Amino acid sequence: MCLTVENLACERGGRLVFEAVGFSAGAGDLVAVTGRNGAGKSSLLRVIAGLVPRREGAIRLDGGDAEKRPAEHMHYCGHADALKPSLSVRENLSFWRAYYGDADRSIEDALDLFAIEHLIDLPAAYLSAGQKRRLSLCRLLVSRRPVWLLDEPTSALDTATQARLAELMGEHLAGGGLILAATHGDLGLAPSLALTIGAP
Repeated sequence: MCLTVENLACERGGRLVFEAVGFSAGAGDLVAVTGRNGAGKSSLLRVIAGLVPRREGAIRLDGGDAEKRPAEHMHYCGHADALKPSLSVRENLSFWRAYYGDADRSIEDALDLFAIEHLIDLPAAYLSAGQKRRLSLCRLLVSRRPVWLLDEPTSALDTATQARLAELMGEHLAGGGLILAATHGDLGLAPSLALTIGAP
């Protein structure tokens, strides 16, 4: 699998956020996206995920299911945790599992890996910021999609959970997955490619 981005530009609210962004990454690659606040790191991930229209440029994913759009091969985890507060932890993951598709890991296994299995029947509204972040990341494990688009994935995570996330990211890459992560800090893994958005 190969993700190719060519001459990508994004405009939001009449303002040019970034332009002329290009890179190519394949199976097993970790692309670390860096840049100052407001440079467009989050917008880049959202454009690639198909959530924000691009002003110009091309996004191509080779090696996936030809009957699916590129975005259907991708998991997007942004700043918002994408949780329904009134639903339980189990119900939130059940929704995303049904929406994105199945995976080898069960909901219970995913929660155990992020050490929140004891919260499985608790409404998401009662979770702390760190617990909500861990629950959001569990979506990566309960559905199988080869490309992970992660926006500040270690935000609100303690040191132990950051280490666990790095292990799981490593497993995904070793299995032929591809990760594009916007970050200000250390991901716990050496990136295959460092992409800086905007002026340093």
